[in-house]
Amino acid sequence: MTWLQAIVLGAVQGLTEFLPISSSGHLRIVSEIFFGTDAGASFTAVTQLGTEAAVLLYFARDIGRIVVAWFRGLLHAEHRSDLDYRMGWYVILGTIPVGVLGFLFKDQIRTGARNLWLIATMLIVFALVIAAAEYYGRKTRPIEDLRARDGIIMGSAQALALIPGVSRSGGTISAGLFLGLTREAAARYSFLLAIPAVVASGLFSLPDAFEPAGEGLNASGSQLLVATLIAFAIGYASIAWLLRFVVNHSMYWFVGYRIALGTLVLVLLATGVVSAT
Repeated sequence: MTWLQAIVLGAVQGLTEFLPISSSGHLRIVSEIFFGTDAGASFTAVTQLGTEAAVLLYFARDIGRIVVAWFRGLLHAEHRSDLDYRMGWYVILGTIPVGVLGFLFKDQIRTGARNLWLIATMLIVFALVIAAAEYYGRKTRPIEDLRARDGIIMGSAQALALIPGVSRSGGTISAGLFLGLTREAAARYSFLLAIPAVVASGLFSLPDAFEPAGEGLNASGSQLLVATLIAFAIGYASIAWLLRFVVNHSMYWFVGYRIALGTLVLVLLATGVVSAT
């Protein structure tokens, strides 16, 4: 990996991680089109640690309240009606599906699931899912109305993002909209829900990012660090922007972009400009 590749891919990771357009899909597409090879699932997972650090910093107060309330509720039953206590359980429940499926299908995720035909198709298909969620969702339930059932359903939607092209935030926010949550409520829970799974995935993939054994670009420690720091800085700004954006804007903006990008990649594949694998 060159320094230019590390900088560009770190910026792409930070810019796309929290938008419903699939960061893993974008890293795969950008690395193939501009650099002629796949950056690799391990590089993607490790640079996601930068964007998840941005979530930890941005939601530090929320996370602190949730952790304290969760332990307090475990010890004292009278605190178990507190939203922060319940939120702790909802994050745990929502993490189970992606944890189980990620472990069972880790080999497929690293190889076959990164095929550009699949990624381009999922960009388009899931654009239609997001559009349907925006159109049919009532968008009336605040985050205070979140229930365990919502956490399990949105967690299952998060598991779909193991397939590049789906989008973690796209899956969870769409599920939240179908459940009647407001865009802001769905987005906030989506960010909190992503923390355990992405941090665990990044730490698990850290050794492979240096020695990919034929899987993707081989990054040095300093290149990986720079890419992760860039992803952190841009990711932090992306969180702030998206939370403001969803209050007054629909998800249709992202739908059009996903369809356009997916169509472009399909054309490039069909004409032999880029390779699918």
